[in-house]
Amino acid sequence: MSAITVCPPVNFGTVTTAETEKARADDPASDYALAQRASVGDIPSFEDLYARHNRRVFSLCLRMTGSVPEAEDLAQEVFIQLYRKIGSFRGESAFTTWLHRLTVNQVLMHFRKRGVKLEQTTDDGETPVQIVKGTEDPARMPVVDRIALDAAVVQLPPGYRTVFVLHDVEGHEHEEIARMLGCSVGTSKSQLHKARMKLRVLLRQQNPPA
Repeated sequence: MSAITVCPPVNFGTVTTAETEKARADDPASDYALAQRASVGDIPSFEDLYARHNRRVFSLCLRMTGSVPEAEDLAQEVFIQLYRKIGSFRGESAFTTWLHRLTVNQVLMHFRKRGVKLEQTTDDGETPVQIVKGTEDPARMPVVDRIALDAAVVQLPPGYRTVFVLHDVEGHEHEEIARMLGCSVGTSKSQLHKARMKLRVLLRQQNPPA
């Protein structure tokens, strides 16, 4: 058994050109411009960033923890960390990408403190990919089905839920998840497989055959 660990942020964006950065700076309402002003102590600019992104941050925290109180506390902690670290945002990726990674790292740190662990497995052999029918792309699911899926995800064990959210909801690859969680790629695949199997059972319980 290996505890979840938090790894340094990974930059997913492409390096912006000087012209792109200038264009961002020239738009006073852009995330980039707001972040630049907030980094030198402009509180109204930081408040604008909070108003613009707090729902997205809370939603991600809620999907990963399955707990409204925990998600609320973590979302607040994310913005405290954002205030402290916003000076390190250089516009080398989209602000939303940078904030997303900050949020994920904060949740993973929370899991580490709680002692949440992932079940380890080896990389020998491939776990068969089995996706619950209709959940291949959660963002495109009908609202009623998405509500049912969200309710089922909350019931998953923390380790399963973490990998499912990172892979199937947030779109991270197994190699990246393995780096973030400090586990093997095989463990990430195994956790996702077990999460999907558990979801299959939970969704059937919610919608028994007629």
